Amino acid sequence: MAPAQPDARPPLTLGTAGHIDHGKTVLIGVLTGRNTDRLPEERSRGISIELGYAPLALPSGRRLSVVDVPGHERFVRTMVAGASGVDMFLLCVAADDGVMPQTREHLAVLRQLGVRAGVVAITKADIGEPELAAEEVAELLPDTPIVPVSALKRTGIDELLGALEDVAAGLTGRASSDGFARLHVDRSFTLRGIGTVVTGTLWSGSIGTGDQVRILPRGLDARVRSVQVHDEPVERALAGQRVALNLAGVGWREIARGDVVVPPGAALAGSYLLDAAISLEPGTRPLRRGMRVHVHHGTREAPARVSPLERGEIAPGTRGYAQLRLEAPLVAAAGDRVILRQVAPPDTIGGGEVIDAAPRKHGARPDVVERLRALERGEAVEEPAASEAAAEPAAAPEPPPLDGAALHVAALLRSDGASPRADTDLAVAAGLDLSEAEERLRRLERAGQAVRVGRSLHFHPEPLSELEAHVIAICERDGNATIAGLRDELGTSRKYAQAILEHLDRTKVTRRDGDAHVLRRRRQAPGSGPARG
Repeated sequence: MAPAQPDARPPLTLGTAGHIDHGKTVLIGVLTGRNTDRLPEERSRGISIELGYAPLALPSGRRLSVVDVPGHERFVRTMVAGASGVDMFLLCVAADDGVMPQTREHLAVLRQLGVRAGVVAITKADIGEPELAAEEVAELLPDTPIVPVSALKRTGIDELLGALEDVAAGLTGRASSDGFARLHVDRSFTLRGIGTVVTGTLWSGSIGTGDQVRILPRGLDARVRSVQVHDEPVERALAGQRVALNLAGVGWREIARGDVVVPPGAALAGSYLLDAAISLEPGTRPLRRGMRVHVHHGTREAPARVSPLERGEIAPGTRGYAQLRLEAPLVAAAGDRVILRQVAPPDTIGGGEVIDAAPRKHGARPDVVERLRALERGEAVEEPAASEAAAEPAAAPEPPPLDGAALHVAALLRSDGASPRADTDLAVAAGLDLSEAEERLRRLERAGQAVRVGRSLHFHPEPLSELEAHVIAICERDGNATIAGLRDELGTSRKYAQAILEHLDRTKVTRRDGDAHVLRRRRQAPGSGPARG
């Protein structure tokens, strides 16, 4: 097949948003002709778990890259990873439900990421009251086009496409902006006869066949064998496009979601400190010194302690400077956006803009704040002297950083998915002594990148979260879950089924009732029928 010719208009990525069961995936299927639920469990349960992708052809012939995100509250972290690279949104609000909790949280994420342009689809307009839902949405997004649609009856689809066309026409995209290539990886896998493939949204620059690249934060080197944009080969992909890279010189297990592909000479590195201008959402708790939060950037997240730099706290609904002291490295640049979510209960509380991506550790001092203000104005400033870093009260010791060995262990856990190898086998695969592997696993646990599920068994949190959602769905469908039933449904071994259910008992998701496990509290079903999302 000949390489696809690039559109002269800037590439744009469209991200979905909205509460579970509000019809995002079904609507995208009608618009694109593709079902973005690619996993068997997604299709069987009618609930999106992972990010989905498709090209969308607008009436003018312009193509948008679509990222379809899950709507369940347990997968907000996945939604944030998908939303981090989008240029515009398609918010779905069901006419029979109206604005719901994840509607508001997804809007908070988009707001904190600076994604202001989009269209609202009032879905299920044939069975609900679209006028009432539209009134609710108009209060939240007063200047956003609102289009009632029915995916089942195919009504309102032309009007929705026209609204998307109008919004896209007003956006400049990322392709014309300066900067080196930066692709935040959301999938890494291997194809027979092809080798390692990574996918993601290209944030800046361009990337083409034959380019030498580096994968951060581990610093792995590779060469681009080929490039595709939505399954079509291209010589060079541009910022704003969904991209798949076939890489030579690196194994797919060595790369994981959250890694960043850049040119070898890019002035970018993993950092455990970020100075940022933080904005808190109204109605949240004040952000005080030492509070632990999850920081989401690109497709990666890391726990962090917060150190406000202007006052003792950042109040809800206000903006202030803070230093984020990370427990795992983020590969950020000045001007990037981050999302802040509280640890428990998990909820989006705010976000911010990175002002200094590689600062020294410092406390709250007037000269620090003035320096950040100058940087934010775009002024050149001198680096502070190393001796200036100490002027703050003593704090609790921070966990040791994640070195290359720890990141390799995390990548192995992620690639193992729902059937991770035992800790002893993990140590062998990582080339570590058992004691060294156990130390790295403890670091990963503190950094939120590994979860101890059994005496010598760890899971990466993403597949474990998917398994938890699967167990919840079984309990809501059948009333309970058993080891044998979960083993058969997952197609796994008794060992894994038992470890998962016992872990969910310990974490208060389920409780033991004889040989069965039942939910501890009544939950709303994650979704039913064809209206996935």
